Amino acid sequence: MKLRILGIAFAMLGSAGICSAQSFLISQNGKSVGSATLSWARSGNGYGITSNASINMTGLNLSFSETGYLGAHLNLRSMQINGQVNGTPVTVGVQSSGQQYLMKIFANGQHINTPLAFHARTVFLPDFDPAGLQAMLRLGAAYNNAHIWAAIPKQTGSIVPMQIATDADMQGTLGGRGIGVHHFTVTVNGGNIEVFSSTTGDLLQAEWTSEGFALVRQGFILTPPKHPIGAPPPPPPPSAQNGQQGTGQQQPQQQPQ
Repeated sequence: MKLRILGIAFAMLGSAGICSAQSFLISQNGKSVGSATLSWARSGNGYGITSNASINMTGLNLSFSETGYLGAHLNLRSMQINGQVNGTPVTVGVQSSGQQYLMKIFANGQHINTPLAFHARTVFLPDFDPAGLQAMLRLGAAYNNAHIWAAIPKQTGSIVPMQIATDADMQGTLGGRGIGVHHFTVTVNGGNIEVFSSTTGDLLQAEWTSEGFALVRQGFILTPPKHPIGAPPPPPPPSAQNGQQGTGQQQPQQQPQ
């Protein structure tokens, strides 16, 4: 049985080489605030990844493009991000170097080079990046969600363990067709991310529940939604003109897009 499970896992690893360009919508509390794209393809003995994201909302104007390379066993080899945060250029790169990673950050006119401990199953995980979440799903499928780490490009850079819990499967539709959905709760860097994938390991949705953000593949609807999207509207006030009492019923809650 153990050999059979390993065979299935590495068959999924082998199928990780094909991932057509995918588009995602980014929302906060049900309001659209941005978009993202992801492409994943075989490259030599490993995998080439490109992604980008943009968010435009009060207090946050963010955009970035990312290119990277993973080895044959999805081990992080190199990633490079170029972007802007509220008008300020930001560049982040991470590359394996012997028994460590070197993260180079340029932000606010300062260059920071930070050596990080090497872990073979490491995911580069910027905020709102579908590439990092997709790499996590592939690694999780191949290695039973065990001993996976995240390289976090914040402040001076850090590498932290990821805890990935498998939740009950759910259902959804993609392009109007019903599909099975895997659900995971990911704990990383002191926060939780609810991640949903297809049964073949493709990223469908991620929710940063404490901030109300969601990243959803275009055409995908989780049925029913895991969390309400936004607060329901208040009930109508009692009528003051004709003396009738209000019904006290709330208007229907807006359905997620």
